[in-house]
Amino acid sequence: MTQASDKPADNPRETLIEYPSDFPIKIMGVMQDAFAQTMVDVVVQHDPTFHSGKMEMRPSSKGTYLSLTVTVRATSREQLDNLYRALSSHPMVKVVL
Repeated sequence: MTQASDKPADNPRETLIEYPSDFPIKIMGVMQDAFAQTMVDVVVQHDPTFHSGKMEMRPSSKGTYLSLTVTVRATSREQLDNLYRALSSHPMVKVVL
């Protein structure tokens, strides 16, 4: 017999995030002029409330790479999955965490 408490073990990702909530995503890419604005444009497609004030930028120690932490308003797992796919497949992006 399956108990209700067994359900999260079947799909633990379902219970990790409460929606809606603010959710940080780290994006890393090669340092270039258009990188930060291009990532803002991608994120806004999935979170229309996002703006550059919700983004932190950190260059690598040698200035070769730029790390962005964007805090999106997550409204569903589907929204986050679509955003991760869009960022991960973007040619300017090296890593999304």
